[in-house]
Amino acid sequence: MRSSRTLGLIMIAPAAIMIVLFFLMPVVLTAVFSFTNMTTATGISGGAYQIAPNSLIALKGEMPEVVQQLTEPRYAIDEEGIKGVEGLALEPGIAMELREKHLGEVFSSRREAERMIKDLNDRPSTRDVKQISEQFNRSVANLRFSSKEDLFTSLDKFGFKMTPEQKEGLASATYTGWSWTTENFSRIASSPDMAQILFNTLLYVALVLVLFNTSYAMLLAIWTHYMPNTQATIFRSVWLLPRITPVVIYVLMWKWLAWDTGFISTFMGKFGYSPKNYLLDNAYNAWLFVVLINGFIGASMGMLVFSSALKAIPKSQFFASEVDGASRWQQIRYIILPQMRWPILFVTCYQTLSLLASFNEILLSTRGGPGKATEVWSLAAYHTALNNYAGNLEYGLGAAMALVLVIIGIILSLAYLRVFNYATLVARPLIED
Repeated sequence: MRSSRTLGLIMIAPAAIMIVLFFLMPVVLTAVFSFTNMTTATGISGGAYQIAPNSLIALKGEMPEVVQQLTEPRYAIDEEGIKGVEGLALEPGIAMELREKHLGEVFSSRREAERMIKDLNDRPSTRDVKQISEQFNRSVANLRFSSKEDLFTSLDKFGFKMTPEQKEGLASATYTGWSWTTENFSRIASSPDMAQILFNTLLYVALVLVLFNTSYAMLLAIWTHYMPNTQATIFRSVWLLPRITPVVIYVLMWKWLAWDTGFISTFMGKFGYSPKNYLLDNAYNAWLFVVLINGFIGASMGMLVFSSALKAIPKSQFFASEVDGASRWQQIRYIILPQMRWPILFVTCYQTLSLLASFNEILLSTRGGPGKATEVWSLAAYHTALNNYAGNLEYGLGAAMALVLVIIGIILSLAYLRVFNYATLVARPLIED
């Protein structure tokens, strides 16, 4: 027994590794990234500290006196500047005196630096003074520092008067790498756009799921159940075309139908209506096509599942009901639907999760437009993290949105199990008690 159990664990190990790598790890990494501020600006590795113009603008309201200091140049007598003076072909005593008497001094203005240069023993001309002072012109703006300590050392070197709190605030504002934060979830909770996108998502899932993926799919399955086998097979094959057709070609066919040069505009033009893009004309038309495009794909899968489940119902039950004078509607109500709880639960759960995560058809047809009328949560997460017009891809915020979607899917799945009374479905049959 023990050896067979060990053998079973060994045989299942490759599948377990695949599950961990390709199913669990993406979810774990998404959860980790959702608590960071990773973007294309920060990168995915450690960053540096850079006092860039945008950082100064952000700090202007909180620390105006610090920003004022940072925008003013400093004149620091350092070895680099002295070597520059030596390259100007001036009197050699100038560079020597600067190194011996003034190395390390910092002047807060050009006037102070030039006053010191004029008092040198060799007394350079006014033109030479300007050249010499320029060699010591230093600024921390746009300089990159690999660590916080290097930034603070540079600030002290240039004579900036800042408190430890101000230094920490400056370091936080100028850090170009990512950091741990819960700000992504705060943005999601407080943004009006996120509320509209969430409403769009719930509306999209509800309409497609109720109208097509379950109701219409069940209707198709029942229709084909009462058809002759040959006709039913042909009918099901036709309804499978939307699912087996490449999504780009499938959506392109809908665009040909709805574009201003498409079939609808051409047909309506014969009655005096001017051509227009019905797909993006207004939000109502866009939603109509989004639901239809996705509904026909989802209905085909539900039809196959329900048709297979109908085949499993013993034919004797239908024959007996016909002998008792039952109508088709009574057969559906008292024989078919009571025995379809498992298939309905599966299709509902699977299609809900699929609709929550899918956005290919919407991306290819409306791109979430017009405006953001058809922007659903998964598409918004894609736009945020991987493809947006602003240029700065926000990996952390996109991961947080994806994590919210995972949580919504889990909650809805648990709700379905409760509604369909999952405990009863998996209970041991009474005949075995």
